[in-house]
Amino acid sequence: MREKILKIAKAQGYIVNSTARSLRLQRTQSISVVFPLGHEAEQPLTDPFFVQMIGYLANEITQRGYGLFLQKVLPPMEDWLSDLVASKRSDGIIVIGQSTEHKALEAVAGKYTPLVVWGGQIDRQSYCTVGSDNIAGMRLATEHLLSLGRRNVVFLGDTKVPELRLRYKGYTQAIANAPRGTAEKRNVSTHMTADKAHEAMRAFLATGEKFDGVVCATDVIAISAIRAIVAAGKRVPEDIAVVGYDDLALAAHTNPSLTTVRQNIEMGARHLVDLLFRRMEGEDTESITMAPELIIRESSGGRRRVSG
Repeated sequence: MREKILKIAKAQGYIVNSTARSLRLQRTQSISVVFPLGHEAEQPLTDPFFVQMIGYLANEITQRGYGLFLQKVLPPMEDWLSDLVASKRSDGIIVIGQSTEHKALEAVAGKYTPLVVWGGQIDRQSYCTVGSDNIAGMRLATEHLLSLGRRNVVFLGDTKVPELRLRYKGYTQAIANAPRGTAEKRNVSTHMTADKAHEAMRAFLATGEKFDGVVCATDVIAISAIRAIVAAGKRVPEDIAVVGYDDLALAAHTNPSLTTVRQNIEMGARHLVDLLFRRMEGEDTESITMAPELIIRESSGGRRRVSG
Protein backbone atom coordinates (compact mmCIF):
# COMPACT_ATOMS: atom_id res chain seq x y z
CA MET A 1 0.00 0.00 0.00
CA ARG A 2 2.87 2.35 0.85
CA GLU A 3 4.53 1.72 -2.52
CA LYS A 4 1.20 2.30 -4.28
CA ILE A 5 0.66 5.63 -2.52
CA LEU A 6 4.22 6.76 -3.29
CA LYS A 7 3.77 5.85 -6.94
CA ILE A 8 0.53 7.87 -7.17
CA ALA A 9 2.17 10.83 -5.37
CA LYS A 10 5.09 10.78 -7.80
CA ALA A 11 2.78 10.58 -10.81
CA GLN A 12 0.80 13.56 -9.53
CA GLY A 13 3.98 15.60 -8.87
CA TYR A 14 3.36 15.75 -5.12
CA ILE A 15 6.19 17.27 -3.09
CA VAL A 16 6.30 17.39 0.71
CA ASN A 17 5.74 20.90 2.07
CA SER A 18 8.80 21.27 4.26
CA THR A 19 7.34 24.28 6.07
CA ALA A 20 4.20 22.36 7.03
CA ARG A 21 6.25 19.35 8.09
CA SER A 22 8.44 21.58 10.27
CA LEU A 23 5.36 23.02 11.95
CA ARG A 24 4.01 19.53 12.64
CA LEU A 25 7.31 18.16 13.96
CA GLN A 26 8.30 21.39 15.73
CA ARG A 27 11.66 21.11 13.98
CA THR A 28 13.15 23.31 11.25
CA GLN A 29 15.71 20.68 10.11
CA SER A 30 18.31 23.44 9.94
CA ILE A 31 21.29 24.56 12.02
CA SER A 32 22.44 28.16 12.42
CA VAL A 33 26.18 28.71 11.91
CA VAL A 34 26.97 32.19 13.18
CA PHE A 35 30.10 34.33 12.89
CA PRO A 36 30.08 37.21 15.41
CA LEU A 37 32.60 39.82 14.28
CA GLY A 38 32.46 42.47 16.97
CA HIS A 39 36.26 42.43 17.07
CA GLU A 40 36.80 42.55 13.30
CA ALA A 41 33.97 43.91 11.19
CA GLU A 42 36.09 43.81 8.01
CA GLN A 43 36.90 40.10 8.26
CA PRO A 44 35.05 38.42 5.34
CA LEU A 45 33.49 34.98 5.27
CA THR A 46 36.00 34.26 2.49
CA ASP A 47 38.73 34.29 5.14
CA PRO A 48 40.60 30.97 4.59
CA PHE A 49 39.88 29.76 8.13
CA PHE A 50 36.16 30.49 7.79
CA VAL A 51 36.01 28.79 4.37
CA GLN A 52 37.56 25.58 5.72
CA MET A 53 35.36 25.57 8.80
CA ILE A 54 32.16 26.18 6.81
CA GLY A 55 33.05 23.38 4.41
CA TYR A 56 33.66 20.83 7.16
CA LEU A 57 30.53 21.91 9.06
CA ALA A 58 28.43 21.64 5.91
CA ASN A 59 29.68 18.08 5.37
CA GLU A 60 28.80 17.04 8.91
CA ILE A 61 25.42 18.80 9.08
CA THR A 62 24.10 17.71 5.68
CA GLN A 63 25.07 14.10 6.36
CA ARG A 64 22.54 14.24 9.20
CA GLY A 65 19.78 15.46 6.88
CA TYR A 66 19.90 19.08 8.07
CA GLY A 67 20.50 22.35 6.25
CA LEU A 68 22.59 25.38 7.23
CA PHE A 69 21.49 28.91 8.02
CA LEU A 70 24.66 31.03 7.72
CA GLN A 71 24.84 34.40 9.46
CA LYS A 72 27.54 37.05 9.89
CA VAL A 73 26.89 39.39 12.83
CA LEU A 74 28.42 42.88 12.79
CA PRO A 75 28.33 45.79 15.26
CA PRO A 76 26.13 47.05 16.78
CA MET A 77 25.51 43.63 18.31
CA GLU A 78 23.02 44.19 21.10
CA ASP A 79 20.72 41.15 21.64
CA TRP A 80 21.91 39.41 18.44
CA LEU A 81 22.08 35.97 20.03
CA SER A 82 18.91 36.16 22.11
CA ASP A 83 17.05 37.47 19.04
CA LEU A 84 18.33 34.55 16.96
CA VAL A 85 17.16 32.07 19.58
CA ALA A 86 13.75 33.76 19.81
CA SER A 87 13.31 33.64 16.02
CA LYS A 88 13.27 29.80 16.14
CA ARG A 89 14.84 29.83 12.70
CA SER A 90 16.89 26.73 13.48
CA ASP A 91 17.03 23.77 15.84
CA GLY A 92 20.48 24.60 17.19
CA ILE A 93 23.25 27.18 16.97
CA ILE A 94 26.98 26.84 16.31
CA VAL A 95 28.92 30.04 17.01
CA ILE A 96 32.35 30.35 15.38
CA GLY A 97 34.56 32.43 17.67
CA GLN A 98 33.78 34.23 20.90
CA SER A 99 34.83 37.60 19.46
CA THR A 100 33.74 40.28 21.96
CA GLU A 101 30.63 38.30 22.87
CA HIS A 102 31.55 36.23 25.94
CA LYS A 103 28.89 37.95 28.07
CA ALA A 104 26.20 37.44 25.41
CA LEU A 105 27.09 33.75 25.19
CA GLU A 106 26.98 33.42 28.97
CA ALA A 107 23.58 35.12 29.16
CA VAL A 108 21.98 32.82 26.58
CA ALA A 109 23.68 29.54 27.53
CA GLY A 110 21.80 29.29 30.82
CA LYS A 111 18.43 29.34 29.04
CA TYR A 112 19.14 27.75 25.65
CA THR A 113 20.76 24.31 25.57
CA PRO A 114 21.46 23.58 21.86
CA LEU A 115 24.38 26.00 21.63
CA VAL A 116 28.03 25.11 20.96
CA VAL A 117 30.89 27.57 20.42
CA TRP A 118 34.21 27.26 18.60
CA GLY A 119 36.65 29.10 20.82
CA GLY A 120 39.01 29.16 23.75
CA GLN A 121 38.32 27.59 27.12
CA ILE A 122 37.83 30.48 29.56
CA ASP A 123 37.78 29.99 33.33
CA ARG A 124 34.29 29.49 34.77
CA GLN A 125 32.45 29.73 31.44
CA SER A 126 29.04 28.07 31.30
CA TYR A 127 28.70 27.51 27.55
CA CYS A 128 30.07 24.48 25.70
CA THR A 129 33.18 25.05 23.55
CA VAL A 130 35.33 23.16 21.08
CA GLY A 131 38.83 24.33 20.23
CA SER A 132 42.53 23.63 20.49
CA ASP A 133 44.69 24.14 23.57
CA ASN A 134 45.69 27.64 22.52
CA ILE A 135 48.13 28.17 25.38
CA ALA A 136 50.01 24.94 24.73
CA GLY A 137 49.97 25.53 20.96
CA MET A 138 51.60 28.93 21.05
CA ARG A 139 54.02 27.78 23.73
CA LEU A 140 55.11 25.04 21.29
CA ALA A 141 55.59 27.60 18.51
CA THR A 142 57.65 29.96 20.67
CA GLU A 143 59.78 27.21 22.21
CA HIS A 144 60.51 25.96 18.70
CA LEU A 145 62.03 29.30 17.70
CA LEU A 146 63.92 29.58 20.98
CA SER A 147 65.36 26.09 20.44
CA LEU A 148 66.74 27.29 17.11
CA GLY A 149 68.65 30.11 18.83
CA ARG A 150 66.21 32.93 18.18
CA ARG A 151 66.42 35.37 21.09
CA ASN A 152 64.24 38.29 19.99
CA VAL A 153 60.84 36.77 19.32
CA VAL A 154 57.71 38.93 19.06
CA PHE A 155 54.02 38.02 19.06
CA LEU A 156 51.82 39.36 16.24
CA GLY A 157 48.09 39.32 16.96
CA ASP A 158 45.00 40.82 18.61
CA THR A 159 44.96 39.95 22.32
CA LYS A 160 41.39 41.26 22.79
CA VAL A 161 39.99 38.07 21.23
CA PRO A 162 39.77 35.22 23.80
CA GLU A 163 41.42 32.57 21.60
CA LEU A 164 44.27 34.87 20.65
CA ARG A 165 44.66 36.12 24.21
CA LEU A 166 45.23 32.52 25.27
CA ARG A 167 47.81 32.13 22.49
CA TYR A 168 49.58 35.24 23.74
CA LYS A 169 49.62 33.67 27.20
CA GLY A 170 51.38 30.61 25.78
CA TYR A 171 53.94 32.90 24.15
CA THR A 172 54.58 34.76 27.42
CA GLN A 173 55.02 31.47 29.29
CA ALA A 174 57.67 30.35 26.81
CA ILE A 175 59.48 33.70 27.00
CA ALA A 176 59.41 33.59 30.80
CA ASN A 177 61.18 30.20 30.72
CA ALA A 178 63.55 31.11 27.87
CA PRO A 179 67.35 30.83 28.00
CA ARG A 180 69.38 33.72 29.39
CA GLY A 181 69.82 36.53 26.91
CA THR A 182 66.33 36.25 25.46
CA ALA A 183 64.54 39.57 24.96
CA GLU A 184 61.41 40.33 26.96
CA LYS A 185 57.95 39.64 25.59
CA ARG A 186 56.68 42.04 22.93
CA ASN A 187 53.23 42.18 21.37
CA VAL A 188 52.71 43.78 17.97
CA SER A 189 48.97 44.36 17.83
CA THR A 190 47.16 43.81 14.55
CA HIS A 191 43.74 43.19 13.12
CA MET A 192 43.09 39.72 11.68
CA THR A 193 42.66 40.64 8.01
CA ALA A 194 45.56 40.06 5.62
CA ASP A 195 45.99 43.72 4.62
CA LYS A 196 45.91 45.00 8.20
CA ALA A 197 48.38 42.34 9.34
CA HIS A 198 50.73 43.24 6.49
CA GLU A 199 50.54 46.92 7.45
CA ALA A 200 51.18 46.15 11.13
CA MET A 201 54.29 44.12 10.29
CA ARG A 202 55.50 46.74 7.83
CA ALA A 203 55.09 49.49 10.44
CA PHE A 204 56.95 47.47 13.08
CA LEU A 205 59.83 46.79 10.69
CA ALA A 206 60.03 50.53 9.99
CA THR A 207 60.67 51.25 13.70
CA GLY A 208 64.07 49.57 13.39
CA GLU A 209 63.50 47.40 16.46
CA LYS A 210 65.61 44.27 16.44
CA PHE A 211 63.86 40.91 16.26
CA ASP A 212 64.75 37.57 14.70
CA GLY A 213 61.51 35.66 15.13
CA VAL A 214 57.78 36.24 15.07
CA VAL A 215 54.99 33.95 16.26
CA CYS A 216 51.70 34.87 14.65
CA ALA A 217 48.21 34.40 16.08
CA THR A 218 46.90 32.91 12.80
CA ASP A 219 48.23 31.61 9.50
CA VAL A 220 46.68 34.53 7.62
CA ILE A 221 48.62 36.93 9.85
CA ALA A 222 51.81 34.87 9.38
CA ILE A 223 51.56 34.84 5.59
CA SER A 224 51.02 38.61 5.60
CA ALA A 225 54.00 39.05 7.92
CA ILE A 226 56.24 37.09 5.56
CA ARG A 227 55.12 39.29 2.68
CA ALA A 228 56.02 42.45 4.64
CA ILE A 229 59.37 41.06 5.80
CA VAL A 230 60.42 40.11 2.28
CA ALA A 231 59.26 43.48 0.92
CA ALA A 232 61.53 45.15 3.50
CA GLY A 233 64.55 43.35 2.02
CA LYS A 234 64.92 40.71 4.71
CA ARG A 235 64.97 36.95 4.32
CA VAL A 236 62.67 34.34 5.86
CA PRO A 237 63.88 32.38 7.75
CA GLU A 238 67.54 33.46 7.56
CA ASP A 239 66.95 36.93 9.06
CA ILE A 240 63.55 36.48 10.66
CA ALA A 241 61.83 33.15 11.38
CA VAL A 242 58.02 33.02 11.22
CA VAL A 243 55.49 30.60 12.73
CA GLY A 244 51.71 30.69 12.25
CA TYR A 245 48.71 29.04 13.91
CA ASP A 246 45.93 26.93 12.29
CA ASP A 247 47.67 24.90 9.57
CA LEU A 248 45.29 26.01 6.86
CA ALA A 249 45.43 24.17 3.54
CA LEU A 250 47.45 26.99 1.96
CA ALA A 251 50.17 26.93 4.68
CA ALA A 252 52.09 24.14 2.96
CA HIS A 253 52.06 26.01 -0.37
CA THR A 254 53.39 29.43 0.60
CA ASN A 255 56.94 30.50 -0.28
CA PRO A 256 58.61 29.62 2.01
CA SER A 257 56.20 26.97 3.27
CA LEU A 258 54.79 27.95 6.65
CA THR A 259 55.77 26.40 9.96
CA THR A 260 52.57 26.46 12.00
CA VAL A 261 50.58 25.01 14.87
CA ARG A 262 47.92 22.63 13.61
CA GLN A 263 44.49 22.71 15.18
CA ASN A 264 42.51 19.97 13.47
CA ILE A 265 39.68 22.00 11.92
CA GLU A 266 38.00 18.96 10.38
CA MET A 267 37.95 17.15 13.71
CA GLY A 268 36.80 20.34 15.40
CA ALA A 269 33.83 20.65 13.03
CA ARG A 270 32.92 17.04 13.72
CA HIS A 271 33.00 17.67 17.48
CA LEU A 272 30.91 20.86 17.12
CA VAL A 273 28.15 19.06 15.22
CA ASP A 274 28.22 15.95 17.39
CA LEU A 275 27.97 17.96 20.62
CA LEU A 276 25.21 20.16 19.19
CA PHE A 277 23.03 17.21 18.17
CA ARG A 278 23.54 15.61 21.57
CA ARG A 279 22.51 18.87 23.22
CA MET A 280 19.47 19.09 20.94
CA GLU A 281 18.39 15.80 22.54
CA GLY A 282 18.78 17.32 26.00
CA GLU A 283 22.23 16.04 26.95
CA ASP A 284 24.47 18.31 29.03
CA THR A 285 27.81 17.92 27.23
CA GLU A 286 31.30 18.92 28.34
CA SER A 287 33.62 21.17 26.34
CA ILE A 288 36.35 19.59 24.20
CA THR A 289 39.93 20.88 24.02
CA MET A 290 42.02 19.34 21.24
CA ALA A 291 45.79 18.88 21.51
CA PRO A 292 47.78 21.09 19.09
CA GLU A 293 50.59 19.84 16.85
CA LEU A 294 53.67 21.70 15.66
CA ILE A 295 54.11 21.38 11.89
CA ILE A 296 57.68 22.34 10.98
CA ARG A 297 58.25 23.64 7.46
CA GLU A 298 60.61 26.15 5.86
CA SER A 299 59.62 29.49 7.39
CA SER A 300 61.17 28.77 10.80
CA GLY A 301 64.47 27.42 9.51
CA GLY A 302 64.21 24.27 11.60
CA ARG A 303 64.62 20.73 10.40
CA ARG A 304 61.56 19.92 8.31
CA ARG A 305 59.13 17.72 10.25
CA VAL A 306 55.40 17.17 10.20
CA SER A 307 54.22 15.76 13.51
CA GLY A 308 51.01 13.81 13.93
